[in-house]
Amino acid sequence: MPIEFLGIGATHDGSETTPRSGGSFDPEYTVRLARAHQDHGWDRVLTTYGSGSPDPAQAAALIAARTDTLQVLVAHRPNLSIPTFAAKTLATLDHISGGRTTVHMITGGSDHEQQREGDFLPKDARYDRTREYIQILKQVWTRHEAFDFSGEHYRFADFVADVFPVQQPRPQVSFGGSSDAAYAVGTAEADIFCLWGEPLADTREQIERVRREAAAAGRATPPRIQVAFRPILAPTEAQAWAKAEDVVRRIEARKAGGQQFRLAPASPENTGSQRLLAIADRGDRHDRILYSGTAKATGGAGNSNALVGTPEQVAEALLEYVDLGVDIISARGYDTLQDAVDFGDQVIPLVRAEVARREAVAA
Repeated sequence: MPIEFLGIGATHDGSETTPRSGGSFDPEYTVRLARAHQDHGWDRVLTTYGSGSPDPAQAAALIAARTDTLQVLVAHRPNLSIPTFAAKTLATLDHISGGRTTVHMITGGSDHEQQREGDFLPKDARYDRTREYIQILKQVWTRHEAFDFSGEHYRFADFVADVFPVQQPRPQVSFGGSSDAAYAVGTAEADIFCLWGEPLADTREQIERVRREAAAAGRATPPRIQVAFRPILAPTEAQAWAKAEDVVRRIEARKAGGQQFRLAPASPENTGSQRLLAIADRGDRHDRILYSGTAKATGGAGNSNALVGTPEQVAEALLEYVDLGVDIISARGYDTLQDAVDFGDQVIPLVRAEVARREAVAA
């Protein structure tokens, strides 16, 4: 299967290093960024979720309506709505996009962030709820006869949808997390299991665990694996590392000025951020070009480990993850638009060509 590339469907031009120039939702910029991804070799973009951020489903609908081939991955939190309603929303979006919609389920690793919208369930209970939520989504999308559901978190009777996805049998479900509860749910229910970029040895262990637990859950085929990085590119290795150091300085400057953007608390609750900080404690540089200085600067917030180097070096590093079994590469830069163009033009073709070459040799 060809390697896929996931970018960011941001709704404004800000990042950890740069204040946004306007409001949180700039429709013109949203479309411009999406089209840049489409025109420069990317497969899909993610519309993200935050408690006070623009609605990712509506941002995805705008992107789908203004692009032709670009797929949309919609971030969704199970605490926001009942699953029957979400299933109809996503099925409708799949029609708007012509079958280009995927959903990314966010269970929530921070009690504080969840409570901002009235979700006071403890973390493990949130994962149990997500399991039920995904199960219901799948049934609503695929069952044409009325059915009942009675679980710990959701209960309804005699439901049948009148709108079904374009994709058959249904859109794919993406899922991420690093806790034991996350592995239990994601390996049993998700089509795609998402990891943040870690050193090769750590990533290998995670992939092996996903496969092991998926088999234990009775799955013949495990979820596809996605891994996420922050690429920092330059014509020479020295220039790339100088650029990476400048990125960290700019993040630190924004923190010092109180302009926080995608920063984790001092002691993050979620296991993924804890893992990133533990890796940073082992050193700033790992393998050949993996850089954890950016993760350390943001407190391990989200996708924050960087790959630093020339386009050729970054492509070579990504191919090492492909060798581990990675199917989808998620990447976004700090200058969101220009970095999407540069990565699309300079890195994606190198990775695709080498993957195609290997598959031809193996055939």
